[in-house]
Amino acid sequence: MLRRVSGVAYDRERIRTPDDDFLDLDWLRQGAKRVVVISHGLEGNTSRAYIRGMAQAFYNENFDVLTWNFRGCSGEVNKQLRFYHSGATDDFDCVLQHAITKGYEEIILVGFSLGGNMMLKYLGEKDPRPQIKKAVAFSVPMELHSSCLKISKPSNWVYSNRFLNSLKAKVIAKSHIRQELDIKDIQKIKTLIDFDDRYTAPLHGYSNAVDYYQRCSSVNFLKSIKTPTLIVNAKNDPFLSPACYPHQLLNEHAWVRFEVPGFGGHVGFAQFTKNGLYWSEERALSFTMTN
Repeated sequence: MLRRVSGVAYDRERIRTPDDDFLDLDWLRQGAKRVVVISHGLEGNTSRAYIRGMAQAFYNENFDVLTWNFRGCSGEVNKQLRFYHSGATDDFDCVLQHAITKGYEEIILVGFSLGGNMMLKYLGEKDPRPQIKKAVAFSVPMELHSSCLKISKPSNWVYSNRFLNSLKAKVIAKSHIRQELDIKDIQKIKTLIDFDDRYTAPLHGYSNAVDYYQRCSSVNFLKSIKTPTLIVNAKNDPFLSPACYPHQLLNEHAWVRFEVPGFGGHVGFAQFTKNGLYWSEERALSFTMTN
């Protein structure tokens, strides 16, 4: 909340999706042959300090940087009835296809929280594009149902309430351009699970919230990943359930390295050094730049 990252001047590009919607991409370009694609978390966007910090870290190592805003997260209501969600790998693939058309020889993926879950699901469910060389995910709710239950606990009220109010505001804003979006009694929704049951699941083809969580939890796709991948979930993350630490599944994984540092919270990993890098940025760079 308090971190400030200066010197990041994005160049925005809007691309069209196959369903006649749009995604807003924010670039840092310097003519490099390699690019890092960075995905934010729930109700985040490319302006968040954790995104800007990671973007700056890779840019300073001679990468081009593509950060992208999920549908409805760039400051403008998206056109279609759907929003973004934890399993929206179709939008992620659209962004990657666009990056590939730019002629990059090497693509690195970095995802945080919800964006990390989406990224891992993508790597496990699809045949990875050959340009994708490595991936790094931080603070990933790999098992969505139990994580949603945890974030809804009284100890996390300040966080869940902030997310919920932001999501409700987006639904209300969209109802002005999509009259079929029912907002009656929306303010009676008190938990993220209830929100997902009322809006996220039916708007994106799932029968209910539990069905959405089951089908989009990246823990169910980890076995199929065949891209060198690092997952980092801090031991003291207040949002992640025990199911988000699948040690047994990942201990012998040929492609995925799983690390659980003692500290870092949720998308935190702060450290205060002369170079201004957070620990997460140093770790992502060291993993992706080591043969």
